[in-house]
Amino acid sequence: MTATTAAAAAYIVAALLFILSLAGLSKHETAKAGNAYGIAGMAIALAATVGLATRGISTAGLTLLVVAVVVGAAIGLWRARVVEMTGMPELIALLHSFVGLAAVLVGWNGYLSVEGADGGSPLTGTEAGIHSGEVVVGVFIGAVTFTGSIVAFLKLSARIRSNPLVLPGRNWLNLGALALFAVLTVVFVAEPNLLVLSVVTVLALALGWHLVASIGGGDMPVVVSMLNSYSGWAAAASGFLLGNDLLIITGALVGSSGAYLSYIMCKAMNRSFLSVIAGGFGNEGAAASSDVDYGEHTEITAEETAELLRDAKSVVITPGYGMAVAQAQGAVAELTRKLRAQDVDVRFGIHPVAGRLPGHMNVLLAEAKVPYDVVLEMDEINDDLAGTSVVLVIGANDTVNPAATEDPASPIAGMPVLRVWEAEHVVVFKRSMNTGYAGVQNPLFFRENSRMLFGDARERVEDILKAL
Repeated sequence: MTATTAAAAAYIVAALLFILSLAGLSKHETAKAGNAYGIAGMAIALAATVGLATRGISTAGLTLLVVAVVVGAAIGLWRARVVEMTGMPELIALLHSFVGLAAVLVGWNGYLSVEGADGGSPLTGTEAGIHSGEVVVGVFIGAVTFTGSIVAFLKLSARIRSNPLVLPGRNWLNLGALALFAVLTVVFVAEPNLLVLSVVTVLALALGWHLVASIGGGDMPVVVSMLNSYSGWAAAASGFLLGNDLLIITGALVGSSGAYLSYIMCKAMNRSFLSVIAGGFGNEGAAASSDVDYGEHTEITAEETAELLRDAKSVVITPGYGMAVAQAQGAVAELTRKLRAQDVDVRFGIHPVAGRLPGHMNVLLAEAKVPYDVVLEMDEINDDLAGTSVVLVIGANDTVNPAATEDPASPIAGMPVLRVWEAEHVVVFKRSMNTGYAGVQNPLFFRENSRMLFGDARERVEDILKAL
């Protein structure tokens, strides 16, 4: 068996493992196995690719390759070990930027080694046109992914404000950039040259920055998913340029699954994908709600909350990003075990965009060993909330906001939310009365059946455990 044949066989095995990985990650119970399949697939793919790359390579080239692999693996292991769960969304956004940058470099290398080679391009006719098209599309998608992911990283890590950037005619700017890209693509395919590719690169970098900068904090979970999709298509474009079938397959899997996840999340927020791209809700919500007098909120102590839980027949916990910030998942899991031991029916209600990352809350609860069968999606538990004794809202805000269903003027109007206010009692864990990430005030805090429990979520849950 030749090295090429062996690599092709390894790529088929790796592709199957990647498909199994995606299938496994779709359910709580099989997620760990899905991760294992993905790791195995990537190990096989990397080994096969390195094996192909080292054929006839010089000692210096082999040394550089080994150094690159070792350094990359070391950085990856280090970041995975030290990152907090609250930092996972921005880490993923940053990793997406690497994929985009790699696609840009592969595209430029493809141009310099073929169209820009000394003596002219070795390709002619249709083949030359296809290659030029692959170059310009790959560079464009990669550059958009790169700067878009950088802006998402900066927003998610609070290095810049999450409010949307509102430039005059921002939608026309985006459409104009896409139209210009189409024209430049035709020009580049007809006559490949350095100037046109440079203009396309700069245009794509600017478009990626503007696209994500124009999206408000409330839509950031969708943005992460969207950038995941972009990174997949960028990888697929690189696969075509490199003639690597596995990269094409993997990129298509990531691109299509990311796009479908974005669609699911947009549907859960009652928003179209185009409306998110055009600019999400953000600081306009705070301005709109600041003039409304909702009355006074009512506070509650941890001891009083424990009394409510002691008398409750059913409890639903709706976690949000605040639980991740406080690292309260362990204490929440212990509270769940204690209440269930006292024959209280405890379940979790997870909104599709809770946290800053798709599945963020599910991962936290799984980490704390909360049983999978009590962790339910919004659609599975919403109709049961009216018959629930106590709802504990731990760090959630926008996903439990009744304004979404009751205020047509609200920036989140029409967004499906967890109807926690229908329960007999609602206890909201918050550090202060500040608005959530979308900047929209929450009338839930002022309802007659709602009580505010202020402070660090983990400390308050631990206080409740002591009182119980």
